[in-house]
Parts: sequence; C-alpha cells; structure tokens
Amino acid sequence: MIFKRKLYERMLQWKQKRNGTTALLIQGARRVGKSTLATQFAQQEYKSYILLDFAESSTEIDELFDNIRDLDYFFFRLQNLFHTTLYKRESVIIFDEIQLKPLARQAIKYLVRDGRYDYIETGSLLSIKKNVQHIVIPSEETRLTLYPMDFEEFRWALSDDNTVPFMEQAFSMKRPMGQSVHRQWMRDIRVYALVGGMPQAVQTYLSTNDLQQVDAVKREIIQLYDDDFHKIDGSGTASRLFKDIPTQLTSNANRYMVYSATERRLNAATKAIIREMQDSKVIHIAYHANDPQVGMPLSRNTDRYKIFLADTGLFLTLAFWDKDYTENIIYQQLLSDKLSVNLGYVYENLVAQMLRTKGDELFYYTFPSENNHNYEIDFLLSRGNKLVPIEVKSSGYKTHKSLDVFCEKFSQRIGERILLYTKDYARDGQTVCVPVYFTPFL
Repeated sequence: MIFKRKLYERMLQWKQKRNGTTALLIQGARRVGKSTLATQFAQQEYKSYILLDFAESSTEIDELFDNIRDLDYFFFRLQNLFHTTLYKRESVIIFDEIQLKPLARQAIKYLVRDGRYDYIETGSLLSIKKNVQHIVIPSEETRLTLYPMDFEEFRWALSDDNTVPFMEQAFSMKRPMGQSVHRQWMRDIRVYALVGGMPQAVQTYLSTNDLQQVDAVKREIIQLYDDDFHKIDGSGTASRLFKDIPTQLTSNANRYMVYSATERRLNAATKAIIREMQDSKVIHIAYHANDPQVGMPLSRNTDRYKIFLADTGLFLTLAFWDKDYTENIIYQQLLSDKLSVNLGYVYENLVAQMLRTKGDELFYYTFPSENNHNYEIDFLLSRGNKLVPIEVKSSGYKTHKSLDVFCEKFSQRIGERILLYTKDYARDGQTVCVPVYFTPFL
C-alpha cells in the first residue's frame, strides 16, 4: 500500500517555487517511506522519471558519476540504460540512498546548474564522516525530513479522515468531550502508540490486525537500526546507548546516564557517536534548558539531555526486547491501559515524538526541591514571547507540583501551563489539563 503523507504537499511547493534551482533532499530514518514517497511523487507530478537505487546499482551506473563533464553524454547513457525518455523540465531523476554514492551527491551541483531536469535525493546517515569524505556537499539542496507516520497519517491509513479534524475542533473549544468520545479517542491514540508509524508495521496491522505480527516487523526494523549503529561505531557504544533508551526513561533520572548504559564517560568520542545517532533520525534528543526562556537554544546544555525513539511503536517493542516477542496479552493490557508497569515513559516518548514531528525542538528543565529531590518540567515550548511548560502524566491524577513551583519561579515568562494526561479536558486552577491526544495542536 502507498500511504498518504503530509510531506507530499511540501514537495509540491518545492517543485513549484524552486522550479529546478535546487535538488530536493528527503532525509529520514531507514524504513520511514522515503523511497516510496519519492517514487509516488515522480509518477504523479512528472511526465517521466528515472530511479537510481544506489543500494542495488550496477557498476555501469556507478561509473556514470566518475566523470560528468559531458552532461549530454551522461544523459544519453542514462536514458538508454533505463529505456526511458527524459523531457526537459518535465522529468525527474531520483537518487535513492544517496549516502551510498557520495560522487552522485557531489554531482548535484552541476546537474542543477544544467537545469534540464529536477532531482530528488533520498538518504539516511547523510552526515556520517565516511559518506561525505572527499566530496563537496552541494549547497543546491532543499532539505526535508520524513518522520514516521504521525497520528493523522495513521488515521488516514485506517481510512479515517474525520477523527483528527474533530479533535482539532474540540481542542479549540477548550471544553470536555464526555466519556464516550474521550474513551474512544484515548483508545485510538493507544493503538497508534502500539503500532507506531513505520509504514511496514502499519501495513502489517491493516492486513492482519495481529499486534504480535506487527511486533515481529518492528523487531526486524530495530535489528536493522542496531546493525547500522554497529557500522557507525564498531565498539558497540552506539548500540548499547540505543538499546538502553527505555531503561533510562524509566529510571526517573534527570538526564541520560551514559556511563550506566556503556560504562564509558561522556567524552568527545561518545558525544560524536551520539551526534551520529541523532543524524540517523532514529532518535530524538531533548536538551536541558539551563535558563528556560523563549530563546531556549541559547541555554541548551549539550551535556545534559534525554533520548527518545523517533517512533513510539518501536520504543514499546524495544522496552520488551528481553522477550523473543511481545505477547498479545501485553499489547492488550497496554491497549486497555491496565498493564501493571508504570506507563509514564510510554506517554512521554509519544509526546516527544508528536512535538518533534510537528516541528518543535525538544527542551526540558529540572531544578532541586526543598527535600533534595528534583522538580522536572518534561517539555518546554516557546509560543510568542512566552514559555509553555508541559508535565506528562500517564494517569488521570491532576497533581502537578513541578508545574506549580516552576510557574511561580518564572512567573513573568509563563504563558499557558499544560498537564498532559489520560483524562478528559479540564482546568485545575491556572493549569490546563489536556488529554494526550491533543498534543499535536499545542
């Protein structure tokens, strides 16, 4: 199945506004649907296209990029190799898995300058040293990131075009929806968290309705990522950092504790590994804001952070990695919100994913309490000239001590204060208690 993706509209904008003056680079984690989206776009928006898949390209294709000074000859050979006619300003050439052919990426500068055709690149791990060594990175690239399917895209895949618009309208009304609607929407968001937004997992869910088979697909994807991390870092540090993410979030520590995961200190080498993991788009990093205010990037602490998975479905499977598979009974208990473990970390990862997918950078803040514990604001958003602090609860309890103390401490900087939880919309004093499914509209 080919799923409807929101990035398609931004690709259309690129085609119409740039008109061949830049190549389009679609970056994202492996298996998020980059190649499928690029091919769909080429089929629907151009008279013809050629797809160069550098994961499976022949020696003859690879040799085309050894010398591209004679572009007439380059395009002549390309059209004959693929038995496809290219039409000036009506055709596109797709460079799939561009990170595997650095010379092809370098050639973009000259191909764009030539102006005959459009170019779409897809890739992951684009900034890894070995993928950019000895080449000039073209400035003629418009970069877009494809994330796992968001909640609305997931509902579209389920042939549901109505739920998310209704949610958005309900959010704007700022009133409770009643238990019947609320219970259904909470079930919808939990299904999304369980399945996740990886297209293969969604396809399996649609065709089998069996969460155990979905889990098997997610395990294959996780193993693929783990293999990539071993390629990035032969010492295994990246792999251990990746697999320890659920444990770190459940530990209630106010940062990712690198030493407990790897027995290595946070030194320059470890920082470089984490940057490369971040470049893979498999993870999201929330940085501690040392001075929480609208310009949070200015006070970002790069030594103090939390790590989330870019897909909560993968996160849940990784959380139960000690089992050969995640039994359906566990999924059913998660679905009904009755699993005995604390599910706070699941909702926290889900909120991180939804915020990052819609464009927000991730920041959090901790500060000591009077009894030597820490208060923590899970997420900080910048809206206008004010901060919006967010506390995430996996239960329906409306306790929000951290929010209260934080807002008192920084009262002049605070706009709305949000408690994300599992109950219906409500207000508790100055705190707005918001169901977690409203996160995309914050």
